[in-house]
Amino acid sequence: MLKNFLKKILTNLGPQTYLKKYKKIKMPILNNIKLDSLGNKNKHKKFYIIRRSPGAGFFSNLTYVLGHLEIAEKYRFTPVVDMKNFPTIYNEKKSINNSTNSWEYYFKKVSKYDLKEVYKSKNLIFTSNFFESHMATDMASKKNFYKLLKKYIHIKLNIKREIDILKKKIMTNDKVLGVHFRGTTYKTARGHAFPIPLDLMIKNLDFLIKKFKYDKIFIVTEEEKYLDYLKKYYKKKLIFLNVFRTNKLDAFKHYPRSKHRYKLGKEILIETILLSYCSGLTFVKSNVSSAAILFSRKKIKLHPLFIGYNSRNKYISKWYWYFKKILPEWMGGFRLKFK
Repeated sequence: MLKNFLKKILTNLGPQTYLKKYKKIKMPILNNIKLDSLGNKNKHKKFYIIRRSPGAGFFSNLTYVLGHLEIAEKYRFTPVVDMKNFPTIYNEKKSINNSTNSWEYYFKKVSKYDLKEVYKSKNLIFTSNFFESHMATDMASKKNFYKLLKKYIHIKLNIKREIDILKKKIMTNDKVLGVHFRGTTYKTARGHAFPIPLDLMIKNLDFLIKKFKYDKIFIVTEEEKYLDYLKKYYKKKLIFLNVFRTNKLDAFKHYPRSKHRYKLGKEILIETILLSYCSGLTFVKSNVSSAAILFSRKKIKLHPLFIGYNSRNKYISKWYWYFKKILPEWMGGFRLKFK
């Protein structure tokens, strides 16, 4: 009975059910991890361990952390993000910048305490591994998240310097349209919004360039074929970064370069911050577009796109996008309204 009770605290149900009871838990309980030691340090602190393992995409994880930082503030807990003992899909086997905590590959600690000290402390409260039912999954939709972002989310200096250099090169006096253009495995993702086919995206970009007088396009896409075609079509008008791209493979299911997983996180973070500096943004709603909107303080002009959702059936979803792509509009093929 005790084991089942503790399992509920440390896994699916999360802390919200037990917030009123946390004072009764005298000793920290740790779930399947090895730590240096436990003790009685920081008796007057209540550490809130934010964990998500294996997690999901980069900005899904960031949205999750922001949601739990909001809880930590509400109950005056001291937040700590632990992506070392609870690794994500971005963790490397070897340390990055002297850290094995993947949160600290990209961001500074959310409080002054390191994990070694935290796990020698008396009062520990663990988050669940999942979004609580009341937590926002779209970071741009939550008014309080920009305040939390400015207070807790500080990009590591080496990455920030790289962003600043690229910003000066890309964001000149030109009016730049940011484009988040998904392809690859998103075409078959169950229950997700359909990515825009290449021909419709080009029609959309031509329309926006003509109507809103954009000078350049900054493209963020993980599909190599899309970029190759757009380079030929828009030539010098197109701006892009030299990041990892593929045509069909899931980027996390193979390891084609040194520090690949770390680089995947770093690349999408840099690209998303640069999207936030654009004059406008066209996109199918995603965690990347939501992050770009939030980082921009919502000052960016938005041109959202939507052509429906994929099936939740794992067999149908593998073919549904391809099937609708070849159909004419009048037979249920993709249709995009230009505004």
